[in-house]
Amino acid sequence: MVVIRGATTIAADTKEEIQRAVGELLEQIVSRNSLIKGEVMSIVFSSTSDIHSYYPAKAAREAGFSSCSLFSAQEPDIEGGLKLCIRAMLFVEKDIRPSHVYLGGARVLRKDIAEKYNIAIDGPAGSGKSTVAKRLAKDLNILYLDTGAMYRACALKALQSGVDLESEEQICDLMRTLSLDIEYEGGVQKTILDGKDVSDAIRSPEVSMAASSVSKYASVRMKMVEKQREIAGRMSCVLDGRDIGTFVLPEADFKFFLTASPEVRAKRRFDELVAKGLNVDFEECKRELTRRDVQDSTRAIAPLKRADDAVEVDTSSLGIEEVIDLVKRKMQEKI
Repeated sequence: MVVIRGATTIAADTKEEIQRAVGELLEQIVSRNSLIKGEVMSIVFSSTSDIHSYYPAKAAREAGFSSCSLFSAQEPDIEGGLKLCIRAMLFVEKDIRPSHVYLGGARVLRKDIAEKYNIAIDGPAGSGKSTVAKRLAKDLNILYLDTGAMYRACALKALQSGVDLESEEQICDLMRTLSLDIEYEGGVQKTILDGKDVSDAIRSPEVSMAASSVSKYASVRMKMVEKQREIAGRMSCVLDGRDIGTFVLPEADFKFFLTASPEVRAKRRFDELVAKGLNVDFEECKRELTRRDVQDSTRAIAPLKRADDAVEVDTSSLGIEEVIDLVKRKMQEKI
C-alpha cells in the first residue's frame, strides 16, 4: 500500500471554497500519480481549527470519490501554524512512487516537492556525489540527471572514431554529428549514443579519462550544457558534476560540494571498478584519480570549483545515510 500526501489552503471558510479546494487537490493528486479514482482505498482529511463550514470528506464524495472510505478530523489549534489549511492522505493499493501535492499557501509546508527546483551537487571523482544525487532524487521523487554520463558518451564517441583527444578541431567536428539522447526507464537514466544504449560501456577507466579530456573543449561543454539547462528548466531535478553550481546552473536552489581525502576517494573508485569485474590496480587507480583532479581543476572552461554559496560536505568518514540526512537538513534549513 502507498500513502500519498497532499495539502491546500482556502481563501475563506465557506462551503464553496472548501469544495473547490478539495476538488482541485484530489484532481492534482490523481493526475500526477496516474491514478483512477477507483484505485483509492480511503482518504483521511484533517483541517485546521479555523475551518467549520463544511467537511472535506463530503467535498471529496461530491468530487467523485464515492467508492472509498472517507474520514475528516479537525487539528488542534497551534499558535503560529498555517491558517485555513486542509491536509489529505490517500491510501492506494498500487506499486508506485508517490508524488505528493501541496497547493496554495500549503506550498510552504513542503517547498522541496511543491515547486520546481534544482539541486546542484559538485565535487571531485570518488567524493560520493553521484551516489548521493541518485538517492536524493529517489527520496524526493524528482529526476536525477547524470551529467557525467553525457560527457562520457562524447568521450566514447571520440574513442570509437579514433580522433585525437588533444585536437580541439577534431573534437569540435565530431560534436556536429553527435547523436546523443537521454531516456528514462523505470526511473533510471539510459544514455543512447548513435541509437545504442551505452550506459555500461561509458563506465570504463579509459572512457573516464577521455571524458576529462574532451570536456575541456568549449564545443563539447556548450552542447551538453544546453541540453542540461533545457531539462532543468522544465522539471525538478538533481544534477551532479564538477561545475553544476558554478556554470551549468548558477541559479540552482540548493548547492552542495562533496569532497573526501584522496585515499578514501581512490578506494571507493577501486571498489566500484572491482565490483564490475574489472582488473584494476589500486595504486594506478589512485594515480589516475590524482591526474584527473589536476586536469579538472585547471581546465580553462568551467573548472572544478566550489560555488561560493555551496555547502561543503566532507564525506571521508560519513556513510551514505549520514550524508543524505545532512544534505536534507541543510535544504530544510534554507527553506
